[in-house]
Amino acid sequence: MRDHTPDFKMHELNADDKALIRQTVQQLLEKLAGDGKLNGDTLLEFWVEVPGVKRPRGTFRGGILMPDSFVYISDYFHSDADAPHVLKPGASYAAEGGSLERAWDDLLDELYYQVEIFTSPLSFVKGVTLELWAGNRQRPEGEWVYAVDRKIELGQVFAG
Repeated sequence: MRDHTPDFKMHELNADDKALIRQTVQQLLEKLAGDGKLNGDTLLEFWVEVPGVKRPRGTFRGGILMPDSFVYISDYFHSDADAPHVLKPGASYAAEGGSLERAWDDLLDELYYQVEIFTSPLSFVKGVTLELWAGNRQRPEGEWVYAVDRKIELGQVFAG
């Protein structure tokens, strides 16, 4: 049996890029919660555009756009009936006495790791655009029912 795992060296995003991603994701999720649209099926999705690399975005039948990756926000956060416009740590965090900050750290660690995988073949990230969406689809691969989105350009060098 052949191993089809790509051979690449992981590069850690620099502190400026991590801060920009964190700020952007926080704005998207605060908007989502503020609009009362956070529920168990809410997703955070992203697409990474790498300069000079041509690859079509994935589609299902009917040409539905699929992102590079997604994360279920409900794994990290929820809102409740008493405060529907406020992000609270998810059930697993609350059960362990975890804080909102720990939920943020875990979500962002997962997102940074996934972005690092998609940018790992590069020696620098200048010109790489990260497109982020947060919201709800009719089903994970369907059209957006509600979404907030933002594009950001990553910086110039990796850490380390």
